[in-house]
Amino acid sequence: MTRTTEVADSASPRDDAIRLLARREYARAELESRLSTKGHAPQAIAECLDALAEEGLQSDRRFAEHFVRSRLMRGQGPVKIHADVSQRGVPREWADEALADADVDWYQLACEALAKRFSEPGERPRDRARRERFLAGRGFDFAHVRYALSHAWDDER
Repeated sequence: MTRTTEVADSASPRDDAIRLLARREYARAELESRLSTKGHAPQAIAECLDALAEEGLQSDRRFAEHFVRSRLMRGQGPVKIHADVSQRGVPREWADEALADADVDWYQLACEALAKRFSEPGERPRDRARRERFLAGRGFDFAHVRYALSHAWDDER
């Protein structure tokens, strides 16, 4: 056994969780999954995560806020962001709250994402459908897509 494996084997759930949290925010469910993968006992993981939450070192609400901001910077829409944050085990009300607190003009964001990816609206129906699929894949709803297709290349934007 090498020295690094000995250190890894002797690490407590808290040590591993702190190491993970030092890099970025994690949702509780993500940490739970990662710690169990490292072979920690479920009871020890639960106790560790409860203690980290009490100390303010781990927070699903804070994770949701950071996650929403990072996805906004990527130009993703509300549908995709909400689905992705919920998939990580964050309660729905916290995901909704983080999206509401973001104070984003989704129509403007859809226009920016579309104009960044495509230089023009497209002449053929096939081209327009491709742009619609792009925005839908980014998580924008139908109203955002329709608005962006009409206004993404406006000069006054």
